[in-house]
Amino acid sequence: MLGVDRTMVRYRSQRGDDAPIRERMRGLAAERRRFGYRRLHWLLGREGVAINHKKFRRLYREERLHLRRRGGRKRALGTRAPMAIPQVRNQRWSLDFVSDAFACGRRFRIFAVIDDFTRECVRLIADTSISGLRVARELDWATAEPARPRPPPPGPFTDQPRRRLHPLVRRDRSGRRPSPRQQTQSNTSGQVGQV
Repeated sequence: MLGVDRTMVRYRSQRGDDAPIRERMRGLAAERRRFGYRRLHWLLGREGVAINHKKFRRLYREERLHLRRRGGRKRALGTRAPMAIPQVRNQRWSLDFVSDAFACGRRFRIFAVIDDFTRECVRLIADTSISGLRVARELDWATAEPARPRPPPPGPFTDQPRRRLHPLVRRDRSGRRPSPRQQTQSNTSGQVGQV
């Protein structure tokens, strides 16, 4: 009558019951929230459940288990407190590294220390390589000058004040680190150790 084959009209789906797989899939997704369908499929395979990855993905979508996309980087909310303006000389210094290259292509770096109140250049060291030890030594020399009684505040590269870093970088003339007893003696006497 319709011109359609009888086997097609009388076809009944023989798809198996996927309820246990769906249940286990929901359980695994609840345990492992950041796992996508590929990793969940792998976990189910380890448990002995054999299922085609295309069928698994269809079930995964039907259960609405897809991962939420993470948002962008969180920005700071509100306004930041403005940095206090220094009122006297040597109250705050700014430290910076500048790099450039010679005409031959060899690179060099410049370590600059600027007084924020007077805009004076306290230190300007140029070299092809400036180590952390050298930076600490230059800052010690800058604070030891009579016109510079205060040490600079912590730099942008460390959360600890500079004077707490000295025992970590101090070495004696033989190149060995001093013992803890020597470090405490030099800290209590107020002298700067050999660098």
